[in-house]
Amino acid sequence: MRAAGKLDAIAAEMRAAQDACQSLPTVTSRYTDFSVDDGYAVAARIHQSRLAAGASPRGRKIGFTNANIWPEYGVHQPIWGYVYEHTLADAKDGEAALSLAGLAEPKIEPEVAFGLRATPPAGADVQALLDCIEWVAPAFEIVQSHFPGWKFQVADTTAASGLHGRLVLGTRVPLSSLGDDPAAVLAALTVGLHRDGQHVETGRGSNVLGSPLAALGHLVAVLTGQGAEAALRPGEVVTTGTVTAAYAVSPGQSWAMVPAGVPLQPLRLALTG
Repeated sequence: MRAAGKLDAIAAEMRAAQDACQSLPTVTSRYTDFSVDDGYAVAARIHQSRLAAGASPRGRKIGFTNANIWPEYGVHQPIWGYVYEHTLADAKDGEAALSLAGLAEPKIEPEVAFGLRATPPAGADVQALLDCIEWVAPAFEIVQSHFPGWKFQVADTTAASGLHGRLVLGTRVPLSSLGDDPAAVLAALTVGLHRDGQHVETGRGSNVLGSPLAALGHLVAVLTGQGAEAALRPGEVVTTGTVTAAYAVSPGQSWAMVPAGVPLQPLRLALTG
């Protein structure tokens, strides 16, 4: 594709659907040559329009890092999107409430998030990545799909801003609290996911490309090929993808994630309409 006018039109349509919480046909069903890179070009246009309207970027979300869920969605590679001030919330003492208003077919994902003290360099190895991380926190991402029934191709998801809806951060702890080998701790951690007091699933850090740290490394590699404007910056939050399946949510539910094997506190989230 790569025709600027057509990408502009798709971006305007996609942003309108996001802002109005409306569904729309997949881009790939209308343009068979629409690629993943085209999708990122659309997302970049949406991002610039949001910046022009006063949005404040706060970080990135990485999606589809858990290969266990790839067959369910037909997406077999990670993606990324922006997180903004208006889509980010901090829990207080591990407790938060969040309205689902304005979100399309929302689902919940328990994740591990990083706060960056520095920009990871291109080709960063494990130690270089660790040197750039200031803190670690449990997180819930609420993802959404403006494509009915969560049916899409990967290029649709990159165009749709990585399917990001909201991000709730739990209690932050310094990376140093993970001990002498934080990479191993992050890979070995487990997370118990609970809905309304009932255990739903146990996820593992190793589900996320082998480790949440590996997910960050993957993002750095992808961004390296997308130009200087896409590069990570100090102070950004990066959430690394779900350690379990994604679960549909509705108002009135209460969700909790309980990490183990890592000094992270539980995070509880009450959902409202």
